[in-house]
Amino acid sequence: MSASPHPFHTLTPTFIMDAVESQGYRCDCRTLALNSYENRVYQVGIEDGEPIIAKFYRPGRWSDSQIIEEHAFCFELAEHELPVVAPCTNTGGESLFHHDGFRFALYPRQGGHAPEFDNLDNLLILGRLLGRIHRIGAIRPFQYRPTLDSQSFGHASVSFIGKHFIPDEYRDSYTALTGQLLSAVDRITAEVPFRAIRVHGDCHSGNILWRGEAPHFVDFDDSRMAPAVQDLWMMLSGERPRQTAQLAALWKGTTSSATSIRQSCG
Repeated sequence: MSASPHPFHTLTPTFIMDAVESQGYRCDCRTLALNSYENRVYQVGIEDGEPIIAKFYRPGRWSDSQIIEEHAFCFELAEHELPVVAPCTNTGGESLFHHDGFRFALYPRQGGHAPEFDNLDNLLILGRLLGRIHRIGAIRPFQYRPTLDSQSFGHASVSFIGKHFIPDEYRDSYTALTGQLLSAVDRITAEVPFRAIRVHGDCHSGNILWRGEAPHFVDFDDSRMAPAVQDLWMMLSGERPRQTAQLAALWKGTTSSATSIRQSCG
């Protein structure tokens, strides 16, 4: 019996344009696939208008409530004049659409390039913006999105990988090593209290578009409850002295934004 086709195999140019046009746009037959790991993302040309970005969600990954909650977080950040690319809404205020078994969202196209993380001035700016994002993220929790913790992202993952992907001759070594690492993680998280807040969740260079003197944050698909550091560590690279300098710039930016955002949030 042949395996079921990949759920994205039906995303032909015609299908993509039909989905976009179901929301009142008229496509000009130009579609361009963009880089994306979990979902499928396309730039779609629009007659007499700027191209838009169409994101088709991987079936079964998120519930409707979880996607809508992600969108609501983006809208909340945009209302505070933060540079995030929030989804488009229709006349009914909806941002999550359905077409022939797929769920999708539409976004305005935002130009830019990846930030230079070697530039400490850039990291200072990013830190200031992330500090504001995190202050707003701390106002209320997600109700439907998951929390990043050692049980779901550590123990459960280690168990699944060990059972399905590690050869028998290496399983004992794998189990021993990962057990030591997870014990250390559990000990540290027990000793160092932290507050889980709403975060971007996948804040790497590909999800930050730099244009002029300012960045824009895109793709909140992995947004979840997590410690604030989840949005900082992906910007660090190189040897320890270099990472220390990068982290210091980010931290300076995040702490300098604290007073202003507290005042704006009341």
